Amino acid sequence: MKKIMVFALIVMISGFIGCSKKEEVKSGLSGDLKIAGGTAHIEIMKTVAEVLMKENPELQISISGGGSGLGIKQVGEGLVDIGNSGRDLKDSEIKEFGLVPHKIAIDGIAVIVNPASKVENLTFEQIQGIFSGKISNWKELGGNNLPINIYTRDAKSGTRKTFEKLAMGEAKISDESNFVKSNGNMKVLIADDEGAIGYMSAGYLDESIKSVAVETVIPSLENIRNGSYKIQRYLYSVTKGEAKGIVKVFLDRVLSVQGQNVIANKGFIKVK
Repeated sequence: MKKIMVFALIVMISGFIGCSKKEEVKSGLSGDLKIAGGTAHIEIMKTVAEVLMKENPELQISISGGGSGLGIKQVGEGLVDIGNSGRDLKDSEIKEFGLVPHKIAIDGIAVIVNPASKVENLTFEQIQGIFSGKISNWKELGGNNLPINIYTRDAKSGTRKTFEKLAMGEAKISDESNFVKSNGNMKVLIADDEGAIGYMSAGYLDESIKSVAVETVIPSLENIRNGSYKIQRYLYSVTKGEAKGIVKVFLDRVLSVQGQNVIANKGFIKVK
């Protein structure tokens, strides 16, 4: 089996709930498919790509991260075939490049802390105070007497854009924050820093970190699905013009019953 090339992020490949032998269609695809952008998408992309390359030995799929801004820019410039984005496209991006967004999943953005933290719930006002630097010690929030270490994504991140829009209001994230390039890196750093706080795709949550409730609502799949957890967004796969050829086959598989099952298994919400 061919290995997927993954740049900037190392993640584990997990099983794909694919077609049964009776349903499997060998399409005889060949050539190269390049995908880049939002890091929240990578596990989904890898799993679908793995099964497609198994079915089609002449097909090579490469996947890289880099953030939503990079994915949008590269697909617009024709450097990749699919640019993944965790934010809505700007009208100017659609107009300049002729981009077409394809909704593939719904994702929550969880506010996360170290498992040793005593803090269980934060209001939006407290979140804004923390990330702007106005609240600087956990004891102000009922936690331990520790400085708050802020972790945030860089400016190209769709996760950051959504967090700023839905959680920060008019407040600005402090320039003294620690900048992180991916959801996976965010999880590792928060798990290793008792005073840390950050945010990441809910699809990446596990026991190594702790998600806090926002306005008493936890970022569970059910709360994201029913809309009671407010910090959520669509995940998009973006193409330049309408999807055709290999690109269309790939996106059709992501949006198929099997592909949407993968999305659910990875901790996201199906769009179909």
